[in-house]
Amino acid sequence: MCELYGFTGKKTKQLNRDLTEFFSHSNAHPDGWGLALMNDNRHLIRKRQCAAHQSSELRQILRSPIRSEKAIAHIRFATVGYDDYNNTHPFWAEDDSGRSWIFAHNGTVFEGGEKLSPYQISQKGTTDSERIFLLLLDRVNQALRKKGGALDADERFAVVDGLVRDISHRNKINLLIDDGSSFYVHTNERGTLYSQENANGVTFSTHPLGKAQWEPVPMMTTLAYQNGRLLRAGTPHHNEYIPDEEAIAALFLAYSGL
Repeated sequence: MCELYGFTGKKTKQLNRDLTEFFSHSNAHPDGWGLALMNDNRHLIRKRQCAAHQSSELRQILRSPIRSEKAIAHIRFATVGYDDYNNTHPFWAEDDSGRSWIFAHNGTVFEGGEKLSPYQISQKGTTDSERIFLLLLDRVNQALRKKGGALDADERFAVVDGLVRDISHRNKINLLIDDGSSFYVHTNERGTLYSQENANGVTFSTHPLGKAQWEPVPMMTTLAYQNGRLLRAGTPHHNEYIPDEEAIAALFLAYSGL
């Protein structure tokens, strides 16, 4: 599986130490890295299909001070989709209102693929993660058309929360999503996403970083943060993902062509 890192700040934070430790995990996740930094409604995304610890570009990025209001980082271990730039995270796109969405996923879809299969034609890569992102964008655009105008924060939250509920049954859906205003977080597998809150804001990571105290992110609940503060939480669902090694092995073999 992959690993996620996220930050939403009450103020900008220097992220070099966190990111250096996070990307050091890439020995076990060698199939790509990505980093999105969001400041003042602008974003910068860098990603490559190589292992983070082998990337001279990433080393150069980490040598310079990195200060940001929000961030999403990802290291990939491929289960669905090949080693390719278009399969690296985070993904980015604009909805029909011009709002930017940035999306990263740690997990795998085993059931309910009929909701995602139509996007196999239009997607740039081959991952189920990208198909989830395209489904999200479609639902946002449907809500925009139905309303006839821009969605407010509650309406955008309802779309994200509804998507999570629809696709999380027997699937691992750990997500970090930014829509330029709200920062969404979701996990449904125990022990796979942690948070740490301090004066700077809230940091998220698949594994705790450093020596400070981290807490598990609440399970099976869509959370929305803004400026480092929790503003919205969905009603908890019951779609806990429990790993099935046989199903994982079968899926891996199917996509590796063996």
